[in-house]
Amino acid sequence: MKYLKKKVDLGAEYIVTQLFYDNSKYFDFVARCREVGIDVPIIPGLKPIATLKQLNKTPHFFHVNLPDELVDQVEACKTNEDVRKVGIKWCIQQSQELVEAGVPVLHYYTMGKAKSVGIVAKEVFG
Repeated sequence: MKYLKKKVDLGAEYIVTQLFYDNSKYFDFVARCREVGIDVPIIPGLKPIATLKQLNKTPHFFHVNLPDELVDQVEACKTNEDVRKVGIKWCIQQSQELVEAGVPVLHYYTMGKAKSVGIVAKEVFG
C-alpha cells in the first residue's frame, strides 16, 4: 500500500485494479486506500471467465481468489460455451453492482476474448 501511495503522491491520477471476481474485495481495497490518503479514482478491472481451465489458471497466474459460488457454477458446466455464458452472466452482475455503487468507470480485460466483453458492455451500458 505504501508504494501505491507513493505513486499517487508522485502524480498518478488514477488506479486500475487487477482483475477480480468478488466485488467485496474491490470495495475493501478502496476503503484501505482511502484510509491511507489515496484519493484518486480507483477503476475496477474485470474479465469474464471463458473456459473451464481458467478456474485453475486465473487464481494461480493473477493471485486472486474465485468465489465459491462462481466456481460451483463453472464446474457444473459441460462445455466451454456453457462456461462462457456463466462468465458473461457473472461479469454483468459484477458490473451492474459496481455501476450502482458509483465507480468512476469500468475496465475490462479482454485478453483476446473481446466478444464476451462486448456482450457484457452492451447489457450493462445498453
